[in-house]
Amino acid sequence: MGYYADSSFLVSCYVLDSNTTRTKAWLAQTGAALLFTALHALEVRNAFQLGIFRGLLSAAEARAALANLQNDLQSGRLVKTAVSWPVAFRLGMRFSQRQSAIIGTRSFDILHVAAATGLRVQP
Repeated sequence: MGYYADSSFLVSCYVLDSNTTRTKAWLAQTGAALLFTALHALEVRNAFQLGIFRGLLSAAEARAALANLQNDLQSGRLVKTAVSWPVAFRLGMRFSQRQSAIIGTRSFDILHVAAATGLRVQP
């Protein structure tokens, strides 16, 4: 089984940002495969497009990042993983009720933790 990372970690794998050096060092050290869900697909691809909108990426850079992501899916560095979304949303509602007023979590962050919990992996 692989590791579950949130989408910002994955974006740092494909787009140069302030976390890229640490992200790539961790990946090189562990050699771990990362799980890749439908939520990742939406958020990571949207991040590439948002990078274009914000002027942080050119269209060519976004296409290259997406091509690298596709290569990692084909090679097994990213592993497409099905999530039971009803379970993830139920867990997410519980996590939100218990934690959001205390630590200020965002919905998609909660959903990532709930998905990882439902898959029985460490987020």
